[in-house]
Amino acid sequence: QVQLVESGGGLVQPGGSLRLSCAASGFTFGDYDMGWYRQAPGKERELVARFTRFSLIDYRNSVKGRFTISRDNAKNTGYLQMNSLNPEDTAVYYCNAQLGAIQYWGKGTLVTVSP
Repeated sequence: QVQLVESGGGLVQPGGSLRLSCAASGFTFGDYDMGWYRQAPGKERELVARFTRFSLIDYRNSVKGRFTISRDNAKNTGYLQMNSLNPEDTAVYYCNAQLGAIQYWGKGTLVTVSP
């Protein structure tokens, strides 16, 4: 059974940090591109960061220098380190694995940045 399970979300004050994890099972995680997406209330889901199976990394401009994406294929796990969080980062964060037309999604973890 294919699963992506996110964890690590929560409530944090502005300027704080969180580390999200994405545990994959049921498929060969290292063969897939991995991405972190987020969806804020009333907004569309957007790509936050991507770490391809060829080790190419990119970030959306608003998180560059603050967020770091990583993956450990031996552990079938991806990560998103988020620093200097601000209220605009508040959203449900989703893990994604993609190989061509095949896509898997986790159920998301809520990140709330508030004083």
